[in-house]
Amino acid sequence: MKARVYVTLKPSVFDPQGKTITDALQSIGYAGVEDVRQGKYFELELATTTPEATRSMAADIADKLLANPVIESYRVEVV
Repeated sequence: MKARVYVTLKPSVFDPQGKTITDALQSIGYAGVEDVRQGKYFELELATTTPEATRSMAADIADKLLANPVIESYRVEVV
C-alpha cells in the first residue's frame, strides 16, 4: 500500500526559505501572497495489507526518520 507523508515546520518555527519565497513572489507582482511555509513530501510504498497498518508504519517511520519532532510536524495519508 502507499502512504504519503507531509512534513512541515511547526508554526512557532521561523521559516527563512518560506520568507524568501514570499518576498520573491511579492516582488514579481503577487501582492496577495501573505505567507509561504516550505515542507517536505514523501511517498512510501509499504508491504502492508490494511490502511490502519499502513498509517501506523508510515507514522512510525516519520517519527524515527522523516521528521524532526522538535521543529517539525507531519501528517500521513493512506492512498
